[in-house]
Amino acid sequence: MRILPTVTAVTALLVVAGCSSVSTGSSPKAVTTTPLQVSAGRIDQVRNDIDALVRSGMPGVIATLSEGGQTVALTSGVADRGTGATIPTTPPQQARVGSISKTFTSAIIMQLAAENKIRLDDSIDTYLPGLLVGDGIDGRAITVRQLLQHRSGLPELTDDPQIDEYRVALAGRTYTPAQEIANALRFPAKFAPGTQYTYTNTNYIVAGMLIETVTGRSYSEELSGRITTPLHLADTYLPAPGDLEIHGPHPHGYATIDGVLTDVTRSEPSVPWTAGGLISTGPDLNTFYQSLISGKVVPPAQLQEMLSGTPVPGTTFTYGLGIGNIQLTCGVEYFGHTGGIAGYTTVTGATKEGRSATISITSTPDTDPDTAILNLMSHALCP
Repeated sequence: MRILPTVTAVTALLVVAGCSSVSTGSSPKAVTTTPLQVSAGRIDQVRNDIDALVRSGMPGVIATLSEGGQTVALTSGVADRGTGATIPTTPPQQARVGSISKTFTSAIIMQLAAENKIRLDDSIDTYLPGLLVGDGIDGRAITVRQLLQHRSGLPELTDDPQIDEYRVALAGRTYTPAQEIANALRFPAKFAPGTQYTYTNTNYIVAGMLIETVTGRSYSEELSGRITTPLHLADTYLPAPGDLEIHGPHPHGYATIDGVLTDVTRSEPSVPWTAGGLISTGPDLNTFYQSLISGKVVPPAQLQEMLSGTPVPGTTFTYGLGIGNIQLTCGVEYFGHTGGIAGYTTVTGATKEGRSATISITSTPDTDPDTAILNLMSHALCP
C-alpha cells in the first residue's frame, strides 16, 4: 500500500514538469465556464506541466483549477492504455485519492472536538481502551492530537507486505480496522509519543476507529452527514469493503509490478480505509479544501489548531492535523495534501486568496525526491 504523505508523493514525477514551457502537437483539452476567473497564464503553465508529465511517461494527467466559483479542467494522455482513449474533461473524472483522505478524517474529528465529544489531548485509551498495546506502545500515552500530527510513534502498518490493496483485491480478501491494527502492533514503536514526527498510516486507521466509536455510526455515514452532503460533493465517497470498482467515469490507474506496467484500477478499499481509501474528483476536492480553509467545514478555533503545523524534517513543509502547508514561489501559502495509492497519485489544496487546484496522475511513483511540488502548485495556485 502506498498512501503517501504531503511532502513527497508526486515530486519525483513533477521534476520534469516544474518549469517547463514545452508545447505539443496535441495540447490537453480544456473546459471552462464563463465568465472565466482562472487566468490564461495559469492555464497555459499548467497545460505545459501536465503535457510534460505525459511526455515523461505518465499514462494520463488531470488538472482542475478553481477560482471565483469558476473551474477549468485540463487533461493530457490517455484514460486507457489498451484502447488509447483520451481522458475527457467532462464529466469530472473520479480517481482514488489516497492520503488526501486524511484531511477528511481529521476534519470529522475536529468537528467532534468542537462538539466536546473528543478532546484532542486525551489519550487514545480514553476512547479505545486496550487497543494500542505492544513493544514500546501504550495507548494511555498517545493522544488524539499526536495521532493526527503523526507524532504518536506507532509502527507503520504498510511495513507488513501483506498490506497491499491491489494484491489483496486479487486474492479476494478484505481487512477490518482491528485486523490492520493487530498487524501493525507486531512491530515495535518508532519512538516515544510526542518526541518526533514520522508520517504513519496507522495513525489514521486508529482515527477512523475513534470516529466510529464516539459517534456509534459508520465512518461513511459520518463522512456523508458531516462533509460530502453539506458541501454537495456528489462524487466523493469511501467504497465498502470488497467493492473494487470506481463507479463514476474514471481513467485507469497503472503501477509497475515485477517490472511490468500493470492496470491496477481495481483495488481493495478496506486496506487503506480512513487513511487513504476515498474516491473523489478534482472539482470536489477543490470545493472541499477551499471550504475547509475558509471556515465552512470546521469552526474557527478548531480550524486554527488544524492548520497550525510543525516542520517536516528536511523540508520546507509543515504538517498540521491532517493537512500540510508551504509557501509557494509567489509568496502565497498553500494548504493541502498529497495522496498516492495503487495506480493514482494526486496533489490538491487551496489558498486563503480563494484559489484551489487538484492534479491527478494515473500512475504511482517509485521514488520521491522532495522538490518540484512547489513549481507545479505555484503554477496552479499563484495569481
